[in-house]
Amino acid sequence: MPYEPPPELASLSLEEIAALQAQRKLPPVEQWRPTNVSDSLMTIRADGRWFHDGGEIRRAAMVRAFASLLWRDPEGQHWLVTPHEKQAIAVEDAAFMATDVMRQGDALAFRLNTDDLVLAGPDHPLVARGDPELPALYLSVRHGTDARINRSTWLQLVELADADLAVTSQGATFSLVPA
Repeated sequence: MPYEPPPELASLSLEEIAALQAQRKLPPVEQWRPTNVSDSLMTIRADGRWFHDGGEIRRAAMVRAFASLLWRDPEGQHWLVTPHEKQAIAVEDAAFMATDVMRQGDALAFRLNTDDLVLAGPDHPLVARGDPELPALYLSVRHGTDARINRSTWLQLVELADADLAVTSQGATFSLVPA
């Protein structure tokens, strides 16, 4: 049986998805160069749950607020960045989880565990890691951060893939299995 995206995602046009992305005014963390550095005592677990000092952050609005401040440096360290301070945050796998996908025209729209929508393409590529027996697929989100494609979303992508297990979005083609 082919996968059907949830109605709230399926009802959006490509233009509406792009407008929702543009409306979300994210802080300009790429412009901030704070000199104060500390540890946030926060961890993003491999399953996408956020923890502070051992306790789970359960308020979705708090997770979304912290997620808007995320940045990953070239060495792979994740940071929560404000104009005055950057705090290290431990990330077990990826900062986000992609929990749903929908094809809209020539684009694949992914919904993240933070309710962000990301259109895969040249600016947000899909990357297959691991090995062909146990692949892991990631979507580039923003500021060097990635979203791990969860298993059900990977299976949705397989339904959208061609015979070589590749998908195309916004003119870019991505393999669903590592080389």
